[in-house]
Parts: sequence; structure tokens; C-alpha cells
Amino acid sequence: MIAYPHKGVSSIENGIFILKNYGRVVITLKDVMDKQGMTRNRLSTLTGHAYNLVNRYYQNAPITSVDLDVLAKMCFVLNCDIADVLRYERPKK
Repeated sequence: MIAYPHKGVSSIENGIFILKNYGRVVITLKDVMDKQGMTRNRLSTLTGHAYNLVNRYYQNAPITSVDLDVLAKMCFVLNCDIADVLRYERPKK
């Protein structure tokens, strides 16, 4: 039996660890915006990004790849840290 480096690893295929449950990243932009009274329309205008993009982040909609430039602009406009708009949730045991 192979000892895996972490109990979340379910198997190894071609030398690649396959993770079964690794948690998720939650976008908490809505909380920051609501506290500051910032609207999606205003954030869209100030960052230069389309309303639909801001809205997807605001609603924590499924996003397959995060654009760090988008997050950097949002954090700059909102005067917050990246940890204020992203949160890692560990897998449930």
C-alpha cells in the first residue's frame, strides 16, 4: 500500500496525485462592497471592468479562473486586502 502525503489524496495516476476533496475558495466581495455602500455599477465604472464581470464576483458565481489584475483593481478601489475578498474553506470531514 502506498502512503499518501495527505489524507485528501485518493490515488496516484501517472505520478500525479488525484485529490478527492480539497476545499474551495469563496469570493466574499459582496460583504466588502455592502459594508462600504459600493454598488456593482460604481465598482464596474471605477475599475473599468464590465458590469457582468463584477456581478459574477459579487454573486460568488462559479468562476473557473480568477484574474489577479481584476482582483487587484477591486482591492485598490475598495481599499482592502485580498484576504478581505477571498476565503479558503477546508473540506468538511
